[in-house]
Amino acid sequence: MSILFKYLGGIIAVLFVFIPHEFAHALVAYKCGDVTPKVQGRLTLNPIKHVDPAGFVFCILTGFGWAKPVPIYPYNFKNYRKGLFLTAIAGVVSNYIIAFISYPLYLLIACYAAPATVAGENAILFFEQVFFLIYAYSLSVFVFNLLPFYPLDGFRVVESFTREINPVRRFLKNYGRYILLILILESFLCGILADYTNLHIVKYFDILGYVHWFARNIIGFPISAMWNAIFGLPIYLMPY
Repeated sequence: MSILFKYLGGIIAVLFVFIPHEFAHALVAYKCGDVTPKVQGRLTLNPIKHVDPAGFVFCILTGFGWAKPVPIYPYNFKNYRKGLFLTAIAGVVSNYIIAFISYPLYLLIACYAAPATVAGENAILFFEQVFFLIYAYSLSVFVFNLLPFYPLDGFRVVESFTREINPVRRFLKNYGRYILLILILESFLCGILADYTNLHIVKYFDILGYVHWFARNIIGFPISAMWNAIFGLPIYLMPY
């Protein structure tokens, strides 16, 4: 499969990961009493409303990224803390559901699709890759977004349980975006060095690489184990 089709698959996968994620935030916030997402045009599945160009590119390149945060005004919530918490976790819950659905679709294609032509084989490989990337990206975004750094969902969870004067909360809000940018760039550079030099030891310093591993092997294990068993595959079989 050509590089062009690989990146196209990545683009499709990122859209299927981020758009439901942000829509879930907007919908839950609206249901909890805040009309801000609807007024701001975020209560939609239109990708133009949700995609952040930089976060989109980073997700394709590293598996980690972000979309445009859904604007909310938590004081509109019927219950401030409950509304803030439910809105914060809505995105990652949607990602776990997407991972749960996309993995068996990947297995269906990988196990049962039988191409009759070269073009058919390429099409099967393409869709196999797309559904696997949706699964993998969904898990990575699930874990990544629960990191407690502003503006990720994990910070909103911290926000729902703490007061504004809390020094840890203030630190995470003031410096969280810079910490995230450093982590993503560090992961990207470690990947480049590991792939194109003999410095394979750098992969052990890839902090977000451990997040990837945790997402795939711990958070994703119940999904892969259950569907592997249903498909008659070894429970511990890991794709790619």
